[in-house]
Amino acid sequence: MNFFEYVVYRQDQIIQALVEHVELTLLAVACAVAIGVPLGLLIASVKHLNKPVIGVANVVQAVPSLAFFGFLIPLLGIGSLPTIFIVVLYALLPILKNTYTGLKGISADVLEAAKGMGMTKLQVLWQVRFPLALPVIMAGIRIASVNAVGLVTIAAFVGAGGLGYLIYSGIQTLNNNLILAGAIPSCLLALLMDFLVGRVEKLVTPVSFRLGSVKLDKNTNMRLRRSRRIAFAAVALVLVVSLGAMAVNAFSREEKVISVGSKNYTEQQVLGYMVSDLIEGNTDIKVDRRINLGGTQICFEAIKSGDIDLYIDYTGTAFVSMLNNEAVSDREYVYQTVREQMAEQFDIAVLRELNFNNTYVLAMMPDVMEEYGIECISDLKGLGDELMFSPTPEFSNREDGWLGLEKAYDLSFSDIRVLDGGMRYSAVTNYETDIITAFSTDGLLKTYELGTLVDDKSFFVPYYAVPLVRQETLDKYPELQPVLEMLCSVLSDEVMRELNYEVDSLGRNPAEVAHEFLVEQGLIES
Repeated sequence: MNFFEYVVYRQDQIIQALVEHVELTLLAVACAVAIGVPLGLLIASVKHLNKPVIGVANVVQAVPSLAFFGFLIPLLGIGSLPTIFIVVLYALLPILKNTYTGLKGISADVLEAAKGMGMTKLQVLWQVRFPLALPVIMAGIRIASVNAVGLVTIAAFVGAGGLGYLIYSGIQTLNNNLILAGAIPSCLLALLMDFLVGRVEKLVTPVSFRLGSVKLDKNTNMRLRRSRRIAFAAVALVLVVSLGAMAVNAFSREEKVISVGSKNYTEQQVLGYMVSDLIEGNTDIKVDRRINLGGTQICFEAIKSGDIDLYIDYTGTAFVSMLNNEAVSDREYVYQTVREQMAEQFDIAVLRELNFNNTYVLAMMPDVMEEYGIECISDLKGLGDELMFSPTPEFSNREDGWLGLEKAYDLSFSDIRVLDGGMRYSAVTNYETDIITAFSTDGLLKTYELGTLVDDKSFFVPYYAVPLVRQETLDKYPELQPVLEMLCSVLSDEVMRELNYEVDSLGRNPAEVAHEFLVEQGLIES
């Protein structure tokens, strides 16, 4: 389907993402203004504070936003809070500096005249300096507002929604329509923010600044004053409505509600929606869907902190990456160890395996495998100078990934380029890299007809999907266990690969794919 047909097909999801994006942007900008303007007033009044405060703001700008997430998620959890916190930090600098610059840029003659009229320092500040500095301050708010629209796309990495979710999902699945469905509204929203704040900036600019020496009659002057008051009232109304809507959403949750999370790739999205629909279809529990949160550590931190109640992970991932055990290939041993240690260390229940093994595989173009005579991973030894390897960021830093694989097979590559999401499939099919990491149930393996290398030393541990549930949640809602275990009889490697293929290659919505599968299997009603 073309882009316009795709937008119509996914309009509900796009509108929801746009609303989330607007809410997060307005709240972040409002918080930045509430902090930045008073702080600018303070450093303009207390001379010895301006350099250290602005210096700290400059340092914050230099720190990558994703690095902030790494530090903040254990403290603030996932969702809107860490997103708003980070966007506020980045929005502070232009507001702070413009407030300071605007206040310090007032002519000394004007200030002297105000003092000569008998004004106190406070009166000079509020009746002279601040009104004259307001256009410069608004210019800083305008810059911060436009930047905030782009920064809020990072909300996708912590389950706060927004248009970034569409963009990132599109990158993961090489779906240009999905990327554009997120990028175009984001661009238009930035332009709209620039226009609206620009209008407010014009209205708050003193008339004498705009018209120079032109004199206004009484009616015109009153009309301009009224326009300024209306502008301020409109901005205040928008902020109050946005904050009110978010507050209502936060406090109007039903009593029996649990949060279901997922990682940030197709299979996890499908499983996240599948679990959510299954619970709502077979119990009276409502589900707060926190789909596409991020990698393993983000989801694991979220369930430990209580930000989510359950999500699907894999036995091998839990065994090695979360519990720091040495990799072994015994399926039953891995599962039982994960069950016991998760319960003992984190009070997390591990339910029955879902009967499919989404293990790691190394994938290549079939003609490249034939050219070098490669069938299994051991065949790569000695070819490091000729082949390029492109693992995902997570695989490259895990003991059950590249760190262990390198030792087990005595491998080395002169060129390792880390790629994430669907980009690695694009790179290998365009012969920009030779070997990529994949999951055995990836739908894109079928789409691009890639060959997979045999793990002839059985390095990769079993990665059977299992629901991880907070024990506190399971004790409160014991009906969750039999409901979730209904999936054990209907999922397999082949079934999961086909479901992923429908999303990755056919461009279908993972929520719809998951729902239709459950209906077809008779697990929920349509």
